[in-house]
Amino acid sequence: MPTKRSALLREAPIPEMQGLLQGEPSPVGGRREAGKAERRRAIIKAARELIRETGNAGLSMRALAARAGVSLATPYNLFGSKRAIVVAMLQDVREFHEQFSAKRPADPIDRIFLALDTAIELYVGDPPFYRTLWTAVFDASEGMREEILGPKGDAFWRGLVDEAAASGALREGVNPNLIGQHLDFIRRSAMFEWAVGLIPAERLAATARLGYAFILAGAVTDDRRQKLFAAVTEAQRRLA
Repeated sequence: MPTKRSALLREAPIPEMQGLLQGEPSPVGGRREAGKAERRRAIIKAARELIRETGNAGLSMRALAARAGVSLATPYNLFGSKRAIVVAMLQDVREFHEQFSAKRPADPIDRIFLALDTAIELYVGDPPFYRTLWTAVFDASEGMREEILGPKGDAFWRGLVDEAAASGALREGVNPNLIGQHLDFIRRSAMFEWAVGLIPAERLAATARLGYAFILAGAVTDDRRQKLFAAVTEAQRRLA
């Protein structure tokens, strides 16, 4: 039985907008593209507000256009479908990167944990929005989950593991790609459990950190392992 959240998947996408003209953009073209970008931001902002208010990711395009102050055709022209708007919201991670970059530590293993903590702080800081979106992903078709959780979203997280490998923080013979996949599994599993109410917000960070610490403790060089054991102990203390 389709849920309200999965209703957005039944939207038939209309053809996407034409790409930018080749060559140097004219001043008029630059203003036009800036206007499109501004309307896209207004639509994403309006979609966030409506999801918070309704607890439903199956957006009404008419209500969305009215909230954003644009014509009914504009969301379709700029995004193509409701599904694309939901994907755009989950990929709009400017706030995350601003917070992460402001505190970015030098140690590559610390960066992995900081990225996890920063993401979770954003999620639990706005539960009406992120719970609804993560539950919509959980309800979605396999194709939509792949689009949301696919290569574009993975690139940042896998890049953190690649940085750790390049710095010599991982033991010889450890496959960074497999480590990244397992860390993704821990993070996503914890998020879905939180979204459906099986993990309370106050236990989410410790739950995810414990999984990260267990996996990384088996992957890092000997000189870093004690620090990971300390992370395991701290996470267990918080969960007790």
